[in-house]
Amino acid sequence: MPNSSRLRRSWRHASRALGFALALLAAVPAAAELADTILKVKPSIVAVGTYQRARTPPFRLLGTGFAVGDGSLVATNSHVVPATLDAERFEELIVFAFGEGGEPKPFRATKRGSDPTHDLALLKLEGVVLPALRLEESLRVREGQAIAFTGFPIVGALGLSPATHRGIVSAITPNVRPTAQGGQLNPQAIKRIREGSFPVLQLDATAYPGNSGSPVFDQESGNVLAVVNMVFVKGSKESALSQPSGITYAIPAHFLKALIDQAR
Repeated sequence: MPNSSRLRRSWRHASRALGFALALLAAVPAAAELADTILKVKPSIVAVGTYQRARTPPFRLLGTGFAVGDGSLVATNSHVVPATLDAERFEELIVFAFGEGGEPKPFRATKRGSDPTHDLALLKLEGVVLPALRLEESLRVREGQAIAFTGFPIVGALGLSPATHRGIVSAITPNVRPTAQGGQLNPQAIKRIREGSFPVLQLDATAYPGNSGSPVFDQESGNVLAVVNMVFVKGSKESALSQPSGITYAIPAHFLKALIDQAR
């Protein structure tokens, strides 16, 4: 009869091997799900900027946007959209969309709506309807939820090609950081306190200049949970804006849904 201690050791080794194999099998579908989700999301992503023929370069990237509503609307951050255009030099608001094969194609856009309080804006596209991304109806987000966002980070170095970063929701936090002394409040923080605080998502992922306006989506469903914000929120949370800290903030999507309903 086999030794019982030897059987127990064999069983433990087999259990560990089985657990390792099951973990590998679980990781493969998760990676496949994200890859499929990215394929679904990317046709809705656009680069937002201005075009001026006499300028070098003619197109200047200002941020990222994504199609919403009926597909003729693009959501982005309010600070991404210039307050005025240089009409004398024929400056235009342009978005680049990426169709079959990933070839960028420019389309004119006009500002349709704005929500400065939550730093959100809507653009209206001319001559194209894109696949619209679905927004979560309310703040149905959990800390630890797996997310990703797609946009145009550091366009000068990486080129005009949408890139995806992934992470988790590390916290749901007020957009104003509490301070120990009233004297530490800067004018931006005081303004936000007067206007009323609202929750923002803190993400365990790094966004870069150009990512402002990127959709933060659930890795499995592709539903938009929030909109990446690299200026408005980060200015109230961190002082070192010139160096990415590895933390990204995003505006919950239900504020965007309210803006779309208002625009209709």
